[in-house]
Amino acid sequence: MARSRPISERRDRISHSTIFLSLYTLFTIRTRGFHKWRVACGDGKDRYPLNQWVWIHRDRGVCTDPSQLKPSHKGATRVSVNPKVLEAMDESRLSGFHWKTMFTAGMGFFTDAYDLFIIGTVTAILTPLWHLSTAQLSILNSTSLAAAALGALFFGKLMDKLGRKAMYGFEVIMLAVGAILSACAPSFIWLVIFRFIVGLGVGGDYPTSSVIMTEYSNRKNRGFMVTMVFAMQGLGLLAGPLVASILLSVGIPHDIAWRIMLALGAIPAASVIYLRRRMPESPRYLMAVKQDADAAASAAQQLTGQAVRALEESASRAVIAKQSLWTPKHLFRLLGTAGSWFLIDVAFYGNSVSSQLILKALLPHAQLVTTTLVATAIFMVAALPGYFVAANLMDKWGRKFIQSLGFVVMAAAYAALFLVPSIAKMPILFLLLYAVSYFFIEFGPNTTTFLVPSEAFPTNLRGTAHGISAAAGKIGAFLGAFVLPGILKAAGLSVTMGLLAGVALLGALLTLLAVPEMKQKSLEDTEEIQVSPQATAHHSIVG
Repeated sequence: MARSRPISERRDRISHSTIFLSLYTLFTIRTRGFHKWRVACGDGKDRYPLNQWVWIHRDRGVCTDPSQLKPSHKGATRVSVNPKVLEAMDESRLSGFHWKTMFTAGMGFFTDAYDLFIIGTVTAILTPLWHLSTAQLSILNSTSLAAAALGALFFGKLMDKLGRKAMYGFEVIMLAVGAILSACAPSFIWLVIFRFIVGLGVGGDYPTSSVIMTEYSNRKNRGFMVTMVFAMQGLGLLAGPLVASILLSVGIPHDIAWRIMLALGAIPAASVIYLRRRMPESPRYLMAVKQDADAAASAAQQLTGQAVRALEESASRAVIAKQSLWTPKHLFRLLGTAGSWFLIDVAFYGNSVSSQLILKALLPHAQLVTTTLVATAIFMVAALPGYFVAANLMDKWGRKFIQSLGFVVMAAAYAALFLVPSIAKMPILFLLLYAVSYFFIEFGPNTTTFLVPSEAFPTNLRGTAHGISAAAGKIGAFLGAFVLPGILKAAGLSVTMGLLAGVALLGALLTLLAVPEMKQKSLEDTEEIQVSPQATAHHSIVG
């Protein structure tokens, strides 16, 4: 760093070198798109937001004013704490690696969705074959939801502790193995056990795939890429009924057909096991958690094709701090991400009720194959486009607006059924209302609740926070599936829809208050730096 002249006796007089340095810093930050800058000061143990410039020297820690760095302060160094390795990831263009990662992550959600649909058809077949009671069906479905919640918590925590690469791929191994074992289940008890394994894999796929895609994505297209991963769910929900319809239509005996349906779920999961296990470690994780600058620089250069240098300097005492989840800021954000995911899964029950009423009104005496195909056609026209429209608008309109809009439209649709319950007896009008709400569910909170938790927390908490949010969603799904049917039976359609309208409005309010907007923002906006004069030397990524 150029040495500054001595400070004059007048406190408002600044040396020419200081003015030049300040203007250079501001210009550099603005041209790189970083909107935060504040010269920080501390005793060597303070923490500061990451996207800023600080002046560090060996003896005095972090300086308030660059003019304090007198010629006598040998070894004084100005360091950018938004390192080149992170900037390279943020500003890279979409490449083949991004699309390969999207496919690798998305196939897990294709499998999740296929399994989600196919188990409904399987239970419809098994009920007369195995003489299943309502209680047994409830046990089977609740086991899957409980396992998914545990899987999300387990994989989310471990991927923060052990690394993204260490965990990625084991969730689809569990999916594939669980699907094959489920197809071979000799009895109801064994089917429940094997479905528990599948559920662990389904839950684990939420934090792992979301965080992996988020950390590899660039700043400009991150919302698009992560949403495209989740959009594979829509294709899985399309494949499930088509496979079921084909197997039921060609005359395969039911006691064999259900086993084939479950076994086929292992194929898409198994197809990406190798790709997931070969996935390199995230440079952001290497930088923030492992604090291995050389490995982070090498990984970023390999993934982006940009030259990224790792230099050893006296400023190496500035490292990305490991933050605690149990702070007011992070707990409030977790309330927003987990709470909105919980509320959308509760409110989604209204969509399930509407679907059953529509099919009953349109096809009162249809067979299972016919109702399956009609439900698939409705999904393909009304809901499937929502995923891809959301992907294309996510980085333009923003997460908060899209999620709030989806909740508000859901609330309006449910409120219409609450205020005018006779709409349920008008098939065409009811179908139109259902289609609109279904589109905005997939366009809005069903998609955004998957994306936001992977962006809103620092790297060392990202998997854990996403796992907690996903688990909250599974708890909401449990309430929607097992509590609300009792309310519907006791209070009727109008009261149930009124209750769900209130749930959706609460989701919109929580989104506006507690969900951060991460559109076009760097993930490093969530990070902090820590400066410790006593720290052992680390590599500082600069360029």
